[in-house]
Amino acid sequence: MTVAVKVFNVQMEGTFQTFDRKYEIFHNLHHRNLTKIISSCCNLDFKALILEYMPNKSLNNYLLYSRGLTIMQKLNVMFHVASASEFLHHGYSVPVIHFDLKRSNVLLLDN
Repeated sequence: MTVAVKVFNVQMEGTFQTFDRKYEIFHNLHHRNLTKIISSCCNLDFKALILEYMPNKSLNNYLLYSRGLTIMQKLNVMFHVASASEFLHHGYSVPVIHFDLKRSNVLLLDN
């Protein structure tokens, strides 16, 4: 199994609370358009989330460095991003606000 690892900077103020909150919320979220948290590594010197690996690059790479996307592919991406955002805001017991929604944080699937 291939995974992605998101390492948190433990030197930054608030890292412990941010890490704990992200793990608590996102570990329990299940939506086809959200990356799944598989596990975590956590001690006083190191904090990391083990995430589902997404083999394709981000939307940013497709828009800036490749031949781009067709209008239908762009509409499909917009639909799925909106679906995930709607789920975060209304589909979970506590509304979740994504403060860092940008094209480099949108990972694309094969289809």
